[in-house]
Amino acid sequence: MEEELDVECRANAAYEAYRARGVAADGRPLGQRPKPYQPPETPAGKMNVTDPDSRNIKAPRGYLQGYNAQAATNERQIVIAAEVSADTADFGHLEPMVSATQDELERAGVDERPGVVVADAGYWHQDQMETVIDRGIQVLIPPDALKRKGARPGWDGGAYAFMRRVLDTDHGGGLYRKRQGMIEPVFADTKFNRRIDRFQRRGRSACRSEWRLITATHNLLKLYRHQTTPAAA
Repeated sequence: MEEELDVECRANAAYEAYRARGVAADGRPLGQRPKPYQPPETPAGKMNVTDPDSRNIKAPRGYLQGYNAQAATNERQIVIAAEVSADTADFGHLEPMVSATQDELERAGVDERPGVVVADAGYWHQDQMETVIDRGIQVLIPPDALKRKGARPGWDGGAYAFMRRVLDTDHGGGLYRKRQGMIEPVFADTKFNRRIDRFQRRGRSACRSEWRLITATHNLLKLYRHQTTPAAA
């Protein structure tokens, strides 16, 4: 909490300095706001004394004290990278997950690199998407969530319109439709079949290790089932 307050204070100081020296579109100085924001002297909010690293995260069933588990898989539901964050949203985690995937493949001695990255609308981050594209990887992320009717307000033209056109094509739409069958069964199997719906350890580092162990055993179970499945006649 103290680190977050320090970041907030430094960001506010930088903004106030910008306001003091900035120039509006018509050439007039921006000046100071009538009531400038003043960060508190001590951190506000509550802290979980059992696990200070965790956060009160919004989940489909309400708010939970915990972490956001991230995973990247291939077309056969093999988990390649697994990370844990304390952020409710997936926004901002596209590039870190792609980097983690590439690092894991390199450490495993796999020369093949991802050619296409598909993710749901929550991962839309244009700067990170452009960075991934610069690595020679195609990115397919819809700018609009499935539950939303129509486009997001202000999300028109440019990259938004281009991505919608790509996803409307047979090729682009066909690639993106693979996403649900690649990643969703991994979380469903973990939570409902294996009954792993919460971390047993405390601290982000410990929970990250636990999550990586969970996904590793997921991969081992898939390998075991593949080897024991009778061959088709």
